[in-house]
Amino acid sequence: MPRNENKKHVGFATHITAGGMAGAMEALCCQPLDTIKVRMQLSRSGRAPGTKPRGFIATGAMIVRRETPLALYKGLGAVLSGIVPKMAIRFASFETYQSWLADKATGKTSVGNIFIAGLAAGTTEAVAVVCPMEVVKIRLQAQQHSLADPMEMPRYRNAAHAVYTIVREEGATTLYRGVGLTALRQATNQGANFTTYQELKRLAHKYQPELAELPSYQHMVIGLISGAMGPFSNAPVDTIKTRLQKATYEPGISAFQKVAAIAKDMWKQEGFRSFYKGITPRVLRVAPGQAIVFAVYERVRAIIERLNVSPSQDHYTE
Repeated sequence: MPRNENKKHVGFATHITAGGMAGAMEALCCQPLDTIKVRMQLSRSGRAPGTKPRGFIATGAMIVRRETPLALYKGLGAVLSGIVPKMAIRFASFETYQSWLADKATGKTSVGNIFIAGLAAGTTEAVAVVCPMEVVKIRLQAQQHSLADPMEMPRYRNAAHAVYTIVREEGATTLYRGVGLTALRQATNQGANFTTYQELKRLAHKYQPELAELPSYQHMVIGLISGAMGPFSNAPVDTIKTRLQKATYEPGISAFQKVAAIAKDMWKQEGFRSFYKGITPRVLRVAPGQAIVFAVYERVRAIIERLNVSPSQDHYTE
């Protein structure tokens, strides 16, 4: 049975439900890796001659030792609060852009146009949700206070307090600091992610024509591979973005000047390798995260379709 011939429509409510559940599961499983990645990117270790930057395991161990294991989940509130709209926008916008770019005669979308749809979907989610969410998340993750000591009060108590403080002290536009870099990162992430996922899924169906739907473990393997594509393609952008969003507002300095200053300082003080700081935990977080997202999304979507919750028709496959 061809996989796209009788595909039921995946409506917006299904995108919200399936995408939200998938994103929440990803965040709960992978947040510690993201916290370690952010700390590695913000770290100035390795600047002194003859020294090496602190590694992935050493950074994680230091956080646990100084701040307790719960510190690995700093910023989780900001992530969870943005996951549902982020995933809804990602899947719904990708499907919309893909349908616009599909061949009018056959209804099929070429590989190149799938990549363009992924770029557009990544840009959309970056502007709508991801940039403000990450500014808050990074501010929370950058705080090196011990959660075991109630007397040690952090600057930002939680996600809501961080938003309030940032807006009051630095202005609402601070939540969109680094939006260009965030959009570039998300665009390349989703362009590579969706293109790889769709092509590998199509290949899997080609060699297993008897399967109407792939089993969850295959969705996870394909998602794992597709999820690793983005981090390797845009690691320098992500590192500069993280440092930009952690920095406080400086009057009279444009975003471009700040980005250039950060990149110049990194190159001069820490060398080329500094642009790839945090690449190990980022790949370890993003790749399994995408495996979880696609597997959960496909499973929840299939359940909703069987329950006829979404009655309209859609040809979205990923």
